[in-house]
Amino acid sequence: MNLPTPDRRERRRLLTVYGRNAVHEALQDPTLSHRTLHLARSNKRARVLDEIRASADGIGITVREHTREELARISRNGRQDQGVALDVRCEAMADLEDVIESLAKSPRAQLMALDGVTNPQNVGMIIRSITAAGLDGLLLADKGNPALGPLVIKASAGTVFRAPLLRCQTVMAAITSLMDHGFELIRLHAREGAKDLTDTQFPNHCVVVLGGESEGVSKDIRELSGYEVVIPMANGVESLNVAVSAALLAYRLKDLS
Repeated sequence: MNLPTPDRRERRRLLTVYGRNAVHEALQDPTLSHRTLHLARSNKRARVLDEIRASADGIGITVREHTREELARISRNGRQDQGVALDVRCEAMADLEDVIESLAKSPRAQLMALDGVTNPQNVGMIIRSITAAGLDGLLLADKGNPALGPLVIKASAGTVFRAPLLRCQTVMAAITSLMDHGFELIRLHAREGAKDLTDTQFPNHCVVVLGGESEGVSKDIRELSGYEVVIPMANGVESLNVAVSAALLAYRLKDLS
């Protein structure tokens, strides 16, 4: 049976969950929009696989079987998918290119971007914070950020499925495009001349960039026009974990909206 191939816009809204436990848990969540269950033909009989297939049949979603090589291309992680993957449609997820015009025309669109944040737990916690705060969007690049796999999903406490994630190829290209559409660039960066976060009035259209765990904001993005903000520290503390910083920023932006 030949199934219709989703267009690019629809594909960017799909999140592929892989791994037997992760897929089993996702199938138990009635709030998720399940699409297709993918199984490897070479899977050996196991109770959890029987339960996964039974759940998929009960929901009424399509079940497709593949070779291990085909499944690895779907999961993009053949070493850890355990012969199982599940497509879930994320309503709030979009490709930045598809929504940038509407964001620019809206009265307010305050976004956050992750520049080289590579720890899956940090990314998951950041996703949870920006979703809870009601931020307008989080730029997540295909290159430079971890894939939305089990570790990110677990650290986000499942909020990744309803988070306002804006997919892009690279953070640099996305920020440049946003600036071309009238967005102001703000970098979280502790250096001389940076504005105190508590005294900063954020513009209605801005993208706030958080740098990676070790290197901070990349040189290319530091060279773009914009300005820096810093989180004030007391008692000799030099810095905060990037996920904690993201939570403070997200709620500061929300307070000013």
